[in-house]
Amino acid sequence: MFSDLFKETIWSLSSNKVRSGLTILGIVIGIASVITMVAIGQGAKNSISSSIEAIGSNLIIVMPGSQRVGGINQGGGSAQSLTIEDADAIKIQISSIKAVAPSITKRYQVTAKGNNTNTQAIGTTEDYMVARNVSMDAGSFFNTQQMKSSAKVAVIGPSVRDDLFGENVNPVGQTIRINNMDFQIVGMTKAKGGSGPNNQDDVIYVPLTSAQHYFSGDEYVNNISIAASDQNAMASVQEDITNLLLKRHKISDPTKADFSLMNQNDILSTASSITSTFTILLSSIAGISLLVGGIGIMNMMLTTVTERTREIGLRKAVGIKKININLQFLAEAVVLTLLGGILGVVLGWIASLAVTHFVSSLKTSISFSAIMLAFGVSAGVGIVFGFYPARRAANLSPIEALRYE
Repeated sequence: MFSDLFKETIWSLSSNKVRSGLTILGIVIGIASVITMVAIGQGAKNSISSSIEAIGSNLIIVMPGSQRVGGINQGGGSAQSLTIEDADAIKIQISSIKAVAPSITKRYQVTAKGNNTNTQAIGTTEDYMVARNVSMDAGSFFNTQQMKSSAKVAVIGPSVRDDLFGENVNPVGQTIRINNMDFQIVGMTKAKGGSGPNNQDDVIYVPLTSAQHYFSGDEYVNNISIAASDQNAMASVQEDITNLLLKRHKISDPTKADFSLMNQNDILSTASSITSTFTILLSSIAGISLLVGGIGIMNMMLTTVTERTREIGLRKAVGIKKININLQFLAEAVVLTLLGGILGVVLGWIASLAVTHFVSSLKTSISFSAIMLAFGVSAGVGIVFGFYPARRAANLSPIEALRYE
């Protein structure tokens, strides 16, 4: 029976190739759209997660200022409340930490050999390498002696090297001009990736004391980066830092704190939540085309039932059971959607790879679960939208069907 059912299904669909092809096209576009959108969303999520993980390991960032927005403290802005003494106190009095790095950050126009670029200059300490996972590609990071003497030395990122000296050039020993003052390059960091304001390679590091002496002219810092000894210690370290700074700043009410803390897990969790919502939104929009494709299948099957009314009546008159007629038309709908599903997966895969090829900053991620979901949805669409036409065909009266013109 199943062999006859399969042959009958193929014969029926092939007898109306153009109509079957156009019906399949709706499913193909729907499945391909869903797979591509999920791949783009997953790729964006992975890219953001990698960028966040690259900024440090078990990282906690203390920022000046406090602003309550929706019950959440958000620091930053131009507030000045953190000092180097705060960073020293954290390093001495808080346990379970590997590194403490206060930083002064500001953008400057930087020139060298007739070339110029606008980039971020960070005045910090040696501990910044540990706190923010910075590795050297050439030369070395500045040392304690250079910190104490406020030496005019700098460590640059590879993007700054490319802008000022060109690609594949060793910049160590060269001189750059920051804020109208000459600094000698002593090292270049390894590439970490990123884009726009989050490009971790488009940055210049100078000793904190040099930044204070030549740039800011005061004792305040923009933030303090702290690396906890391990993942499990982050919560207790964050609580200890909060209590210490409240005590140092003589603040009894935590809600009036002039600083705020943010840890790497919070950033990662927020970013993952946003990208997941973004992926669901894109997939839902793409899923509308699946619904349209399903309606197209129902329309085709209803038309087929109408065209084959006399055939159905003849089959029932010679004793074909209602369930067999039901299965015949349901099988045609399912075969249409499965063919559309297979072609849709292939097209979605190709489209995802094309996005990665033409948009270098976004690497799509095609998941096996998305492909299985596509197959499941395509089969479900065939069953759901093919059930009513099949049931209608099976319920036709043989006498009325034979009379049909």
